[in-house]
Amino acid sequence: MERRRFLTGAGAVTVGVAAAVAPGSPGLATPGLRRVETGLDVLVRSDFAELADQRVGVISNPTGVDSAYRHLVDLMHASGEVQIAAAFGPEHGFRGSAQAGGSEGTGIDARTGITVYDAYGASQAKWESMFAEAAVDTVVFDIQDVGARFYTYIWTMYTSMAAAARTGKRYVVLDRPNPVGGRARGPMMTPGYTSGVGLKEIVQQHGMTVGELARFFNAKFLPAEIGGTVDLHVVKCRHWKRSLLAADTDLPWVMPSPNMPTQDTALVYPGTCLFEGVASITEGRGTCRPFELIGGLAEEFDYHWSDRLNARELPGVEFREAYFTPTSAGQKPALLNKLCAGVEVKVVDRGAYDPVRTGVAMLVEAHRYPAFAWRQDSWDTARPYWIDKLTGSPRLRTMIDAGADVDDVVGAWAPELAAFERARRPYLLY
Repeated sequence: MERRRFLTGAGAVTVGVAAAVAPGSPGLATPGLRRVETGLDVLVRSDFAELADQRVGVISNPTGVDSAYRHLVDLMHASGEVQIAAAFGPEHGFRGSAQAGGSEGTGIDARTGITVYDAYGASQAKWESMFAEAAVDTVVFDIQDVGARFYTYIWTMYTSMAAAARTGKRYVVLDRPNPVGGRARGPMMTPGYTSGVGLKEIVQQHGMTVGELARFFNAKFLPAEIGGTVDLHVVKCRHWKRSLLAADTDLPWVMPSPNMPTQDTALVYPGTCLFEGVASITEGRGTCRPFELIGGLAEEFDYHWSDRLNARELPGVEFREAYFTPTSAGQKPALLNKLCAGVEVKVVDRGAYDPVRTGVAMLVEAHRYPAFAWRQDSWDTARPYWIDKLTGSPRLRTMIDAGADVDDVVGAWAPELAAFERARRPYLLY
């Protein structure tokens, strides 16, 4: 059998041309885990029928792999069945090498000769320009999301959908399971606080796949914004259920971003990412456990934090007193390479664990320390608090500042969460 070697965002791989249209390696199945096929697996098994006779632009990153870790661009190129016009890299880049808020620039893929465009933060107009330059007929989106509103890939999808609608392109989403399951949690984004970490009105932990979100966006937001919808096609996953977490399936885990190394990171992220909105506390960037290790300067925070959190007996989680030194500070340079004291979040029962409620409890207890301070950004004087953009409004911040406890804060968004669950129901696929 003829074999070819290619390099894309997934790195160098060797694929057999005949094997390139197989859904993956049966040898990767793990006893006790549910066998799941992604939209990519389904597409490959169909010999890329959805993309026949079209020039395709691929929005992806290193997560766009099948069950044998073969990247969709490698598979498309090897198959000879797909005309790949270009690839587009989101935040962190097509190859995933850039840190938060960064990208890799535009260049040529060394193995395939495909132009890879830097699409991080691209406006609708920029997407339209890139689509025109690459002469794209169909846009394919294949990126592993992690289920939180402030993870930017879903907004890359939304903005590119709008551009595709305005320019008459087909839009194909290769669906992937939501690694934190199908349950929705948390507050709703409000129009006055939209940003790149939340462009539209969805809740903090949306509990939807990217395919379901695309259907929701197409029906709920695109008509109001551009006066129409995109020609949307979702290639569904097979054998996934909403009750399944990433750890329940046999799907491979590829880091969606540099600080999302494991499935455990994704599980806590919808709650502990809120600490990006606290100036005096690091969310563990530059450690081996980002978003699981949370702490502030050791002279300002101590063991009382873990003791108080454990005393709350929050479902499915325990807290270990932790000390660490972050080697990356993000927007918090005062914490770089400094000894920090805080907690390690230890999920002991995935089914019972509520990441958003846990994150609120952590904020409430951290707020007891005199050193606690919300992060303020000078570039947005009208909405200076980053926590307001993360949570969708000033409500969480002002309630905690006023002394509200966890039940009060979480209860405040119950009506809007219920409304979102009703609104999303017609667009769910699983």
